[in-house]
Amino acid sequence: MMSRPKSRRVSFTLRLIVASAGLIGMFLIAMVFGAAHTSIHEVWLALTSSQSTDTLTMIREIRLPREVAAALVGAALAVSGSIMQGITRNPLADPGLLGLTSGANAALAITMAFLPAVGYGGVISACFIGAAAGSVIVFGIGAARRGGLSPIKFVLAGAAVSTFLYAVADGVGLYFQKSKDVSMWTAGGLNGTSWLQLKLIVPLILIGIVTALLLSRQLTVLSLSEEVAAGLGQRIHRIKAVLFVVNIVLAGAAVALVGNMVFIGLMVPHIVRAIVGTDYRRIVPMSVIMGAILMLLADTLSRNLNPPFEIPIAAIGAVMGLPFFLMVIKKGGKSFS
Repeated sequence: MMSRPKSRRVSFTLRLIVASAGLIGMFLIAMVFGAAHTSIHEVWLALTSSQSTDTLTMIREIRLPREVAAALVGAALAVSGSIMQGITRNPLADPGLLGLTSGANAALAITMAFLPAVGYGGVISACFIGAAAGSVIVFGIGAARRGGLSPIKFVLAGAAVSTFLYAVADGVGLYFQKSKDVSMWTAGGLNGTSWLQLKLIVPLILIGIVTALLLSRQLTVLSLSEEVAAGLGQRIHRIKAVLFVVNIVLAGAAVALVGNMVFIGLMVPHIVRAIVGTDYRRIVPMSVIMGAILMLLADTLSRNLNPPFEIPIAAIGAVMGLPFFLMVIKKGGKSFS
């Protein structure tokens, strides 16, 4: 009786180690390949030595913060998607589909128009407020009619609200002649990511991820049934409120760093459930790794498909995610569970 759980723990540990090795490999690939190709040796020197050449400076000040940001954003969006799918029991839940990222984008556009001199801290705050507002509107519309919340209501409400909020962002950008700045954010991009930005964003994302890890057991129970959770003594409303705040922090931080990214939060939880099962104590940590890998892959493709020009990373994410989204709809989310 005891050997079986132990073997499962070992199996998960091995899978986590393999995934971590894959993340390291993908990170090195992202660091080496770009408009200016470098070598593993140069990357190693940039990370470990104090030597200063044009190539090493480029790696340290441009490519390294960019790839760190890609890994963090992928992890944040993947964990956010996992949480949303868990608490709503909706296989189509995703921060980009349910108002979080569109709300953050609209708030970003309004901030650029009315507070052009605001610092990066103000941009982050605006993204958090917008993400919260967008998600509250989606939840409110989805639960407004009789029958309460349902997956189809979530998707329809999310699509409608997201379209409206994107239109608000575009309208504000055009009227106040900020459309270029807004479009650069909306397109999703890591170009120009600095260590100063990471200094502000990294703690927020890490706090959100650690909180999700600590609440992963409660999230597993919630994903089964609220009645079961209540029967086991779980404080459902308090746990949901904390997880809701975690979602806002993760999605808001991701938008503040790279702009609009959809489908990452939808794809990764389904892929992870196919690897580790339905226990969120395994889904959340594996989502951190797989989300980082997927985002690093998308960024690497965006820089290398048409060098020296970059394809918007949001377009890469959409190309990867749209067929997956249609597949999930066709299968009802069951084929990846």
